[in-house]
Amino acid sequence: MGKTRTAFVGQTEPASGPDLRFREPQGSEKGLKAQREKKREHKRSLKEERGVRVPGLKGGERVVSVSAEITPEPSSAEATESKERKKVKQPKKRGKRYLAQLSKIDPTKQYPVEEAVSLAKSTAITRFDGKIEAHLVLVKKGRFEVQLPHAESVAKKRVEVASEETLKKLEKGVIDFDILLATPDFMPRLVPYAKLLGPRGLMPNPKSGTLVDDPKRALEKFSGNTLVLQTEKDAPLIHTVVGSTSESTQHLAENIESIIRAVSKANIKKAVVSATMGPGIKVAVS
Repeated sequence: MGKTRTAFVGQTEPASGPDLRFREPQGSEKGLKAQREKKREHKRSLKEERGVRVPGLKGGERVVSVSAEITPEPSSAEATESKERKKVKQPKKRGKRYLAQLSKIDPTKQYPVEEAVSLAKSTAITRFDGKIEAHLVLVKKGRFEVQLPHAESVAKKRVEVASEETLKKLEKGVIDFDILLATPDFMPRLVPYAKLLGPRGLMPNPKSGTLVDDPKRALEKFSGNTLVLQTEKDAPLIHTVVGSTSESTQHLAENIESIIRAVSKANIKKAVVSATMGPGIKVAVS
């Protein structure tokens, strides 16, 4: 160990120089405080220049504060105006063939049903046997059953009564039917497949008439000429196929008239007939 050095009060320091451990502080107390504060400010300024060390950064990396101007938020009037500009849809670009067929129709006129169907057939722009559609804007939403007098060309729907075989197909994720019928006793067995059937609108329920007590009778009803029309979820609109372009104008007109009677003329705001790929023709309902 090194030598121990003892100092006594009043003892003169050796000639080799003063021992810094026993040096008395120079200056007044206020001066010392000012020096300390000056050192602290100097350290703070150095830290600001170098940046702040954040956990997760690599060695030597620091975050440096950067001043930036804050962009003022748009006023409510400006925000509303920008939203309205976004809502405005650009007009669709139509081909020459479509525009040529559209010129045959008077947009201000409401045609009688048979004349509207004849125009829809002649203005179809497809070269294959397409479909004729009816589009209705209603006063209120609802569900309607229509007995079509001519349903030969309307696509037949595949109807199935829920059974053990149906459960096996659902277990594999196979759905090869358009309408699923079930009795109240069988419904609990379909509940595990609600996420598969529900989004497709295939879950049996009383509102759609697919939850039945007599499956055989319901099967005949849904497999026959009965057309079930349901308005859209968010609006009182109905879109349905009434036949094909190759079918006679009279048969198509009779199908449309049956739909108008089932829905009720008083409940129809607007009716339009068109080919699947063709311009719309307004129909005189009243």
